[in-house]
Amino acid sequence: MTSSTVSDLPTFDHVLAAAERIRGYAVLTPLLESSALNKRLGFRLLVKAEPLQRTGSFKFRGAFNRLVQLDEAERKRGVVAFSSGNHAQGVAHAAEILGIPATIIMPADAPAIKLANTRGYGADVVTYDRWTEDREAVAARIVSQRGGTIVKPYDEREIIAGQGTAGLEIIEQAAARGITIDAMAANSSGGGLIAGCALAFAARSPATKIYCAEPAGFDDHARSLAAGTRLQNEPGASSICDALMATTPGQLTFAINSARLAGGLVATDAEAKRAMAIAFNELKLVIEPGGAIALAAALHGRFPGNPGTIAVVASGGNVDPALFREALAA
Repeated sequence: MTSSTVSDLPTFDHVLAAAERIRGYAVLTPLLESSALNKRLGFRLLVKAEPLQRTGSFKFRGAFNRLVQLDEAERKRGVVAFSSGNHAQGVAHAAEILGIPATIIMPADAPAIKLANTRGYGADVVTYDRWTEDREAVAARIVSQRGGTIVKPYDEREIIAGQGTAGLEIIEQAAARGITIDAMAANSSGGGLIAGCALAFAARSPATKIYCAEPAGFDDHARSLAAGTRLQNEPGASSICDALMATTPGQLTFAINSARLAGGLVATDAEAKRAMAIAFNELKLVIEPGGAIALAAALHGRFPGNPGTIAVVASGGNVDPALFREALAA
């Protein structure tokens, strides 16, 4: 990494500052558990319920933390973001709250609920073909034509810091109940959520082992951590986890994660569906497939060393009804 890139890395102080900025705007989501489920599993499982966050995912945290720091001139020019859906909604709603024009580039095959919600927050949605077009090139073209600030989905200091507030809350909520967390995992696409959480745990709960969780076929973080360098996913892979389809870890996020994570966990689409059903039945929580991967990894025994207490982030709940019905019936 270059010296300028190193200077862009967030620290725990950035996470603390983000927590103050989003206070009163972001929801303090609950840390859920089921005694019946704990008995069946043989360990204590804590689930951070980010589907109950504004826009239905953790992404609002980082988006608001980034946008609220724009100066008046930048706010007038507006923001441009690219996302399969959850970052799109987070940026769109943060922009709506702050009175900032927003243009969001989304894949044409994104879940209908994510497209509709993003438009509902007042953003101008521009669709593209995820298989033949480069979303960053589309964003750059729009900025050259209209102006505006690009808000990246994960590889920005203030985005990572904002997502880290979820980890900070987990630690504080567990401590308030006298709980020591042995291991923790969050779903990973570009890696912003787990990177921010890793900063929080390193500062406040350093004995906790931290893992990223990914769908099979999109385990670039797990393989990159094992190799010690950023690797890409093989082209042509598919998954129902539309929120977790980044091709490679981010540069900033991998710099954090490679130093702090104990490894990567992988779960299949079928396991994600089962996790969605269990979350609904046991916790009364609606989770989308990409939001259920860390939970699926816990439910299917992927954590090494048989930890006694595991915390996972259920990162989003923006699932189309037909797919949710399918998961419940699986």
